[in-house]
Amino acid sequence: MDNEQKISNEIESFIQYLRIEKNASSLTVKLYVADISEFVAFMEQHQIPVFAAVSYLHGRSFLAHLAKKGLSRRSIARKLSSLRSLFRYLVREGHLTQNPFQMVSTPKLEKKLPSFLYPYEIQSFFDLPDTTTPLGMRDLLIFELLYASGIRVSELVTLKMDAVNISLGVALVYGKGAKERYVPVGSYACDVLRQYLEYGRKQLLADKQDHGYLLLNYRGEPLSDRSVRRIVDKYVETHALNLRVSPHTFRHTFATHMLNGGADLRTVQELLGHVNISTTQVYTHVTKERLRHVYDAAHPRAGQSRPGSAGST
Repeated sequence: MDNEQKISNEIESFIQYLRIEKNASSLTVKLYVADISEFVAFMEQHQIPVFAAVSYLHGRSFLAHLAKKGLSRRSIARKLSSLRSLFRYLVREGHLTQNPFQMVSTPKLEKKLPSFLYPYEIQSFFDLPDTTTPLGMRDLLIFELLYASGIRVSELVTLKMDAVNISLGVALVYGKGAKERYVPVGSYACDVLRQYLEYGRKQLLADKQDHGYLLLNYRGEPLSDRSVRRIVDKYVETHALNLRVSPHTFRHTFATHMLNGGADLRTVQELLGHVNISTTQVYTHVTKERLRHVYDAAHPRAGQSRPGSAGST
């Protein structure tokens, strides 16, 4: 077996591991393949014949190569994570004796707080769809479900009819790694859902066979992640909203408003489907920033120096 075939076989084995053991989504697998392919091209340029010949110094050189290309620290960190996972798998399977990427330091990432909408801004989205049309009903339902439950777009588009219980106000979603969790569906979202099921969805489905998915496009087919992003973009552009909004913004807004309303961090973690609470803790920074902003704007002495202190006259 030549070196190229050996590398190809090891990558294919890793991909099967991601799909079967890790239950990785097709998008996740696609990102891994892209990252690994880029490193394989780097290996060819530097005449590194097989994965077993990759050293710690090669890993460092690859990161320097990415930085020279102008990639952001976040993109470099993701590629490093992909390669760590690949080589950790190859060690586990006995193809390699060590993981050269284990000791390669991850670039320090700049802290980026998630963007969110204020209540009046989120309300502006609910006022936009024309609910006299099936697509308008569907669009409003998208906004209501994203905000009411904080679910990911991937979880939204895979919702089946039997996963939503209107009488209890809950939905069963399948998160990352095919993990199930129940999320709330508020009364406003339930009202829109009833209207959509009674009128909108039936018209979108028309005479086609019912596949059971909740959200449909104009052809009666299940919506895709990309379609939901396009729908949000359409409303932002058509109505000239001065907002930077993506479907994920609704998730950030849900978490921020929950914490602002007094919810505890563990509850929000569970509702969002975060494995680690550290992922959820970023929203406490958002709420603290908001509180500081409100304090500075509202308190008459918030931004002033005390008489006699440095900077005062």
